[in-house]
Amino acid sequence: MNNMAKKQPSAGKGTALLQELKTLAGQLGIRVREEKLLREVGYQVRGGSCRVHGQEIVFLDRDLPLSERVELLIDELSHRELDKGSLSPSLRRFLGDGVAS
Repeated sequence: MNNMAKKQPSAGKGTALLQELKTLAGQLGIRVREEKLLREVGYQVRGGSCRVHGQEIVFLDRDLPLSERVELLIDELSHRELDKGSLSPSLRRFLGDGVAS
């Protein structure tokens, strides 16, 4: 087992963390939309980012478990240069070393 693996948040903390991640995304000019994403046989949709009319949007499948939606948004935001000082301690922990000092 990898000791570096991040612990999954509890449901209550997960909901708060997801909201904080959405707020952070908004501050970065990224719109987050939770929608029911269509699936077909052999095609598994989780979500992801795209650009529509110049606006960056991250789609999250609302039918995914909370922990997976949080994980997907953390993955999208961890590739950004973020100001570590403006993040809560829990967000810093989940976003890891990709955060600027």
